[in-house]
Amino acid sequence: MGIRLVATVTAASLLALTTAGTALADERSVDRTVVQQALDQIAQSGAALGVQARVTDGRQRFTARSGKAELNSNQPVPENGRFRVGSITKTFVSTVMLQLAGEGKVDLDAPVVRYLPGLIDQRITVRQVMQHTSGLYNYTDALPLNPDEFEQIRYKHWSPQELLAISTSKPLDFEPGTKWNYSNTNYIVVGLLVEKLTGKPYERAVEQRILKPLHLNDTEVPGDNPNIRGPHAHGYVTVNGKPSDITRINPSVAWSAGEMISTTRDLDTFVDALADGKLLKPAQQQEMSKTTAVSPEYGLGLQVRTLPCGTKVLGHGGGIPGYSSEMMTTTDTKKRLELSATSAPTAGNPGDALQKLLTEVFC
Repeated sequence: MGIRLVATVTAASLLALTTAGTALADERSVDRTVVQQALDQIAQSGAALGVQARVTDGRQRFTARSGKAELNSNQPVPENGRFRVGSITKTFVSTVMLQLAGEGKVDLDAPVVRYLPGLIDQRITVRQVMQHTSGLYNYTDALPLNPDEFEQIRYKHWSPQELLAISTSKPLDFEPGTKWNYSNTNYIVVGLLVEKLTGKPYERAVEQRILKPLHLNDTEVPGDNPNIRGPHAHGYVTVNGKPSDITRINPSVAWSAGEMISTTRDLDTFVDALADGKLLKPAQQQEMSKTTAVSPEYGLGLQVRTLPCGTKVLGHGGGIPGYSSEMMTTTDTKKRLELSATSAPTAGNPGDALQKLLTEVFC
C-alpha cells in the first residue's frame, strides 16, 4: 500500500535478478552483467528473499531473477510469477477516473461531495484526493501493521466504509490543497467515486476499461481471496521471533488503494500503453502527469521523478505485506523497468544496489 517508486530501499522490500529472454540488436543496450550484479547484491544482502524484473531498452527486452521463491527451498523465483502490486493499483484506478473525466462524467475540480454527499470534508476536490493533497488522514497509519500484530488481522474482511471511517474519525492533516502527503485513504475515496460514477464495483470498471482491452490476463482484483493463483514467490516476516510466510492475506485491507495482483509482463504492457496515450484522451493524459508547486513529484495516480542523471521517469511503486514492487518508464517509453521483490525475515541492507540498477537501465 505504501509508495516505493525510485526512492528508498527497505529491509523487507527489494529485488534482484537473473537474465533470461531474447534481445534484439540495439545501439545502446543495458549491460545485463551490471544488472545481474546489482540484483544479486540485493538478494545476497538479505534485503529481499527473491526478485524478478523485466527490462526494456529500445528494442532490447529481457527478464531477470535472483534469490529464492520460498524460504526452505532452492526453487528460483518464477520469471513471470504473479505478485501483489500494492499501490500500483492506484495508477489503474486513477486511469479509470481520468477516462470518466474525458467522458464528461466527472469534474476533477468539483468537490467529492457533489458525487458522494456527506462522504468527506466538503472542501476536498476530486483532484485533491487523486493527487494526495486532500489532507485526509492515512488510515493505514492506524492499523497494526507490524508483523506480530498484523498476524491477528491478516484474514479480516474490511469494507471501504470501515477503512474510510478510520480516517474521517480524525481531523484533517492540513487544509485541503495546501500540502502534499501520501495517504491511502485518498484512493479509497477514488474507488468509491468510480463505483458511484459507473454504477458498478470498481474492480469491474478496471477490468472492462483496462484489463480486458489490453489482454492483461494475469492481472486481477482479488477482493477477499487470500491466495495468489498460478506461479508466484513467497514473502516472509518475523513473527514472535520466527520466520512466517505472509503470502496469504485478505487484501481488502488495501482495497482500491493497493489490492491488485499482476506480473511484470502485464505491468509493462499497461505502463507502455498508458504513457503512449492509448488509454486516455490528450487532455487527461496531460492531467495525469501534471505536477504542481504543492505536489512537485506526483501527478494524478502517477509519480513523476527525475533521476540523479537527469532522466525523467513516470510510474508508481507499491508495498504490501510480503511484496514490494516498482513500475517505471521514461516519457517516450523506450526504457522501462518493472520488478517485484519478496520480503525476507531479515533486515539486510542492499547498499547502493538499487541505484546501480536504476542507473544502468535509465541513465
